[in-house]
Amino acid sequence: MQQYLFELIGTLVLVLLGDGVCAACSLNKSKAKGAGWVVITLGWGFAVMAGVLIAGPVSGAHLNPAVTLGLAIAGKFEWALVAGYIIAQMVGGFLGAVLVWLFYKDHYKATASEPDTILGTFCTAPAIANPWRNFLCEVIATCLLVFLIIALGTEGNTPAGAGALGAFPVTCVIMSIGMSLGATTGYALNPARDLSPRLAHAVLPITGKRESDWGYSWVPVAGPMAGAALAALLGVLVL
Repeated sequence: MQQYLFELIGTLVLVLLGDGVCAACSLNKSKAKGAGWVVITLGWGFAVMAGVLIAGPVSGAHLNPAVTLGLAIAGKFEWALVAGYIIAQMVGGFLGAVLVWLFYKDHYKATASEPDTILGTFCTAPAIANPWRNFLCEVIATCLLVFLIIALGTEGNTPAGAGALGAFPVTCVIMSIGMSLGATTGYALNPARDLSPRLAHAVLPITGKRESDWGYSWVPVAGPMAGAALAALLGVLVL
C-alpha cells in the first residue's frame, strides 16, 4: 500500500506542476500568460523530476501507466503490482488536476470566453487533427521515453556515476521530447497526465467550459501504451 500511495502522491505532484505551468502560461490575467512553449516544456520536465524525487525511493516512481506496462513487459516489474500502480496513478492525476483548478480558479473565470484554452490546461489536443498520425506521434515519443528508462535500469548499460543523477536523465529527455516531438500532439506520453485531468475537466464546475473532446481521448491513452509496449520489446531484444 505504501508503494501505491507514493505513486498516487508522485503523480499528483507531476500533474499539479505540469498542468499548473499550462494554466500559468495560458489563462487570462496570469502573470506568466504568453510565456510560451519553452517554459511549458521546462515546467513539465521539472514536474516529472519533482514527482520522481518524492516517489522514487518508495515505489520506483513510474508515475505513468505506460511506464508501468513497459517495465512489466520487459520483465523489470512484477505483474501483480501493475493494476494497483495504474489505479494509483490515475487517481493521483485526477487529484492533481483538481488542485490546479482550485489554485487558478479566479483565472479560469477570467478565461471563461475561451473554452479551448481552458481545456488545454487539463489535457492534450492535436495541432492538426489526424487521429492515426497523432497516434503514431504518441507511439514514437513514448517509445523513446520508455526505452531510455529501460536502458537506464539495465545493469552494465549505464555509465559509471550516472545512477547518482537519479531523476535528471529522465527530466532531460522529457524536456527534449517536448521541444522536439511535442508540437504535434502536446506530448501526452502518459494516460494519467491526460485521461485523468480530462475526467476532472468533465466533472468540475468550470465556468464557460466546452465538452472534453472525448473523440480524441483514445489517442493519448492508446498511443503511450502502445509505445511503451514497443519500447519493452526493443529493450528485451537489444539491451
